[in-house]
Amino acid sequence: MERRREAALTGGTAGRRLTSIDGGRGDGPAEPSGPPPGPGGARRLRPDHRDAGEPPTVPEQARLWHVVLSVAGQVTPLSELRASLERLAHDHSFFLTARYAADHAEIRYWEQARDLHDAAAIALRLWGEHKVTANLPPWEIVGLEVVDRATYHKRVAEGFGDPPPHLGGVHPY
Repeated sequence: MERRREAALTGGTAGRRLTSIDGGRGDGPAEPSGPPPGPGGARRLRPDHRDAGEPPTVPEQARLWHVVLSVAGQVTPLSELRASLERLAHDHSFFLTARYAADHAEIRYWEQARDLHDAAAIALRLWGEHKVTANLPPWEIVGLEVVDRATYHKRVAEGFGDPPPHLGGVHPY
C-alpha cells in the first residue's frame, strides 16, 4: 500500500529514490553522493546539476482528494460483505465511510496524491488491489468521483454533496 502511494506522490515508479540524500528510498544500496556525513551526523545535499539558465524547480506537493468509489455486482451475503468492507477500512489509511447493499456499495475516503490524474488512478486500482486481502466480492467499479479538498468543503458549505449520514465506519444503505 505504501509503495503505491510513494509512486503516486513522486510521479514515477515505486523503485525511484530520493536523490537529495544518501540512502534515499529504494530497493538497492544507496549511490554515493560525495563525502560522508560531517561532524554531528548531518548529511550533505547532492550538488545541483541543472543548467544555469534553467529556473529552479519547486517540488510538487501532494494534495488531498475526496474520492467516492461505487462498485456493483452479483448479490453477496450482507454479513460477508460487511466483514470485507471492514477489513478494507482497516487496510486503507484514509478510509472515511462505506455504505452497502447486497449488490452494490459506495466507499468514501481521502486520497493523497499529486494531482487529480494520480488520485483517480489510485482509486481505480483500490478495489482490485484489496480484493484478495480484504476478501472483497468480484464486483466491478461502476462510478468514480474525485474532487479536491476545497471543492468538497465548498459543496458541503453550500448544502450540496452533504457528508454521508453515518460519518465513519461501514453501514448498510
